[in-house]
Amino acid sequence: MAAIQNNARPLTLLVATRKGAWFVHGDAARESWRVEGPHFLGHIVSQVMLDPRDRRTLLAATKTGHLGPTVMRSTDRGQTWQEAKRPPAFAKAPAGEKGRSVDHTFWLTPGHRDEANVWYAGTSPQGFFRSNDGGVTWDPCSPINDDTTYRKWMGTVQDGTPDGPKLHSIIVDPRNSAHLIFGMSGGGVHESKDGGRTWRPILEGMETVEGFDASEPTFHDPHCVRLCPSNPDRLYQQNHCGIYRRDGDGAWVRIGNNMPKDVGDIGFPLVVHPRDDKTAWVFPMDGTTVWPRTSPGGKPAVYATRDAGESWQRLDGGLPSSQAWWTVKRQAMTGDAQDPVGLYFGTTGGELWVSRDEGRQWTCIAQHLPEIYAVEAAEMN
Repeated sequence: MAAIQNNARPLTLLVATRKGAWFVHGDAARESWRVEGPHFLGHIVSQVMLDPRDRRTLLAATKTGHLGPTVMRSTDRGQTWQEAKRPPAFAKAPAGEKGRSVDHTFWLTPGHRDEANVWYAGTSPQGFFRSNDGGVTWDPCSPINDDTTYRKWMGTVQDGTPDGPKLHSIIVDPRNSAHLIFGMSGGGVHESKDGGRTWRPILEGMETVEGFDASEPTFHDPHCVRLCPSNPDRLYQQNHCGIYRRDGDGAWVRIGNNMPKDVGDIGFPLVVHPRDDKTAWVFPMDGTTVWPRTSPGGKPAVYATRDAGESWQRLDGGLPSSQAWWTVKRQAMTGDAQDPVGLYFGTTGGELWVSRDEGRQWTCIAQHLPEIYAVEAAEMN
């Protein structure tokens, strides 16, 4: 049995799905779990996030066929919800020009710990928005939404992922609120050091699909970008073309080449250790030929590195050994801050899996949910 730190707190897993959201409440030992929900039954829920600054405010990115996309807000841990008065929306196009409309809000990130009530949102198609009032109203927070160069890099609504292009992986440097990073699928990874007024692509070292120009952001498709809390100068990235690491202002290095060749290094989610910048976890999928987007060979497994990508270890204890043809989406795998770190992922088959020992052994704690889009581990007050 894994030892649990003395100051461990009860956890709630915030599970966003294609047909609503569920909260899965666990005890401090992460042994007993209780499923509660659904919230927003029938709504497409891209993500539910807890504000870590007060541990009681929740935001949910939702969409229904009749009401369209919006952001829902709760200040009582999800007991009641209110719709944003002004959800993320693109500026109205000038007369005679074709504008863009938000299909759905995809990604939510709380602002810096010293900026109470600040939130960031990424949308599909690609847009970048900010709220200064805890998610009640949203405005474009950067010129990129309408910048002609960025619009070219974003492509069209027919480009990108099967369910639409997205702006995601919004990162706020814990040392400096003006240092921001995001990824676009497609469109590459971009960095601002002035609070979003100006941006630059960070593509050096990245590969693209054969035959495309690697210097052109349009052809880059980051799946998930994560910053190491213990070393904010280190980034990890799970990409359409492999797993990468970046240190400081250096080039990206493809550390996925060290994965087993029969598994490959294509996938969507990526989790970094909260206290060890050399440790990260990924969930590979079959990225061959027509991209079936299933676990390779129907044998799902998490892979961990504890040496910054020099080597990888297969972690499949308790997972199905065959005929498990699901995968894990980019927001559907996360970790907690306990010791040892707890890991959690939700599958396209509606299963929720938990590991109390950093991935060595896995237990399924919920089944038969709708397709899971996102999982977040939250410590609520």
